[in-house]
Amino acid sequence: MKGAALSFREKLGYGMGDAGCNMIGGAIMLFLNYFYTDVFGLAPALVGTLLLSVRVLDAVTDPIMGAIADRTQSRWGRFRPWLLWVSVPYVLFSVLMFTTPDWSYDNKVIWAFVTYFLMSLTYTAINIPYCSLGGVITNDPGERVSCQSYRFVMVGVATLILSLSLLPMAEWFGGDNKARGYQMAMSVLALIGLVMFLFCFATVRERIRPAAPSNDDLKKDLRDVWKNDQWVRILLLTFCNVCPGFIRMAATMYYVTWVMGQSTHFATLFISLGVIGMMFGSTLAKILTDRWCKLKVFFWTNIALALFSCGFYWIDPHATVAVVVAYFLLNILHQIPSPLHWSLMADVDDYGEWKTGKRITGMSFSGNLFFLKVGLAVAGAMVGFLLSIYGYDASAQQQQPSAINGIMLLFTVIPGVGYLITAGVVRLLKVDRKLMRIIQDDLALRRANARELSPASLTVAPQPGEIK
Repeated sequence: MKGAALSFREKLGYGMGDAGCNMIGGAIMLFLNYFYTDVFGLAPALVGTLLLSVRVLDAVTDPIMGAIADRTQSRWGRFRPWLLWVSVPYVLFSVLMFTTPDWSYDNKVIWAFVTYFLMSLTYTAINIPYCSLGGVITNDPGERVSCQSYRFVMVGVATLILSLSLLPMAEWFGGDNKARGYQMAMSVLALIGLVMFLFCFATVRERIRPAAPSNDDLKKDLRDVWKNDQWVRILLLTFCNVCPGFIRMAATMYYVTWVMGQSTHFATLFISLGVIGMMFGSTLAKILTDRWCKLKVFFWTNIALALFSCGFYWIDPHATVAVVVAYFLLNILHQIPSPLHWSLMADVDDYGEWKTGKRITGMSFSGNLFFLKVGLAVAGAMVGFLLSIYGYDASAQQQQPSAINGIMLLFTVIPGVGYLITAGVVRLLKVDRKLMRIIQDDLALRRANARELSPASLTVAPQPGEIK
């Protein structure tokens, strides 16, 4: 079934929401491990423990937030208002996370755990509704891919701003005081993120409402969502898809600094070039899926990534031009699956409604976001633990050969193995182009019948573009 095409302004606005998240989330992926070990002063193994421990709490907070979002009733919809309500606390706690108090080591550890937890909690409260929003602004699978492509191009723009400006701003604000520099730089970037959240709230509309709304309790929702066999499989895909890229991102500063032996200014340009590559990858996703099924594109891209990433290990890190070109191409490939992944989440939500008769969008996306955060935590913890095992010492003037080799593996071969595992998981999904056409036609018929049978439909007109 084809839905109405979304305007450029709304697609841009939707993308701005994740751009706002990534003004902060990008800093976490690219710089948080390095900040905690080399600026804040935490031991690498402790950083791994910190990143993993908070995820235990997410097992409780994520489904609760999904259920709250599903039951939210406001004049702005179920998911959209959370962009307005939570954006300020999220920005505040993110700045505090990059703040280094002049305390004893034990008290600084407590500060790191508390601020990381509060940032993670507000991230849950804004990101689960935002991700759910992508499943209810249109029912057209093609428009969904287009929306997600816009989203990841805007994520690229935000990450590019971040990668070009964070390190120079930290140096400009802080000078020799790196801790002060990171705090001030993140304050500026977080305020830009706040503006992006508000722009998204102002421009996006919710259109799809369940044919049969449910007021069941949380336990019933949890039981029902597990009946969706494709949802269970995409949770595994979410975990596997996020790990390889984040491991490489978290290892990037170490690779540039210790393996390539380059400066902070080079790191800024290197990371920014990778971000530009990811923006190209986001636009390629729509072009490729216009011709081929998104599941096939997802599978073969990950096979190519596995081969390319492992091959990267054999490139001489001092052959700067070769490394830069390979890194740029690798990031193009890496980003192609991202819009497809989030589009598949919305398709799986449709599949669940088609199969069970119940649409639990917030709960469905909260599960995916939980597994995404677990993937990020496991990947970040792996970097911390493996650096410790390989003998990395942030205070050393020169790293041991074992530490250098460990950084190289984290940047190349280990992500390559992750991409290969991800390709295998993609084969478990069955929501291909043919099945989604059947599902959309059937759901459209159900919603039409629900409108005819509902007494409220005789007195209450739907909002423009709304699909009930």
